Amino acid sequence: MPITINSRAYDLPEDNRVTLLDFLRHDLGLTGTKKGCDHGQCGACTVLVDGMRINSCLSLAAMHDGDHVTTIEGLGTPDAPSRLQQAFVEHDGYQCGYCTPGQICSATAMLQEIASGWPSDASESLEGPVAATGAEIRERMSGNLCRCGAYANIVAAIEDVAAQEDAA
Repeated sequence: MPITINSRAYDLPEDNRVTLLDFLRHDLGLTGTKKGCDHGQCGACTVLVDGMRINSCLSLAAMHDGDHVTTIEGLGTPDAPSRLQQAFVEHDGYQCGYCTPGQICSATAMLQEIASGWPSDASESLEGPVAATGAEIRERMSGNLCRCGAYANIVAAIEDVAAQEDAA
């Protein structure tokens, strides 16, 4: 069964030792996903697998037979950016931009987690609705590092999108 990446089917690499990150970047030319630490500590390589965020540097491509993977390229385009991509631009949620694809992929899944009522360590309760507060966003985004320190703007961008989704 092929792997689906950004709504296109691909054959898995023949070498079962290839990470999902290297498969995306080197085999498919999807260079939006970045290689930061290559140890799962920085979040620059975050992608969505069946809607859940993962560090693609820690996952073998062969493990994703039949899965649906979404990279930053699958979330929006320069002409039609996603709401989070647009909010990152409006709130200057990037400096050098290296971590931005992973931040946006992670935030996309994080907003779905909140909408689904999944609690985190920052949640007021393990039951009931979860609010997209600054503390909640910071806790959930703690696996995505920004070496430029644009954290306040990243949180503001995510809060803006969360407020838009709550109003809808």
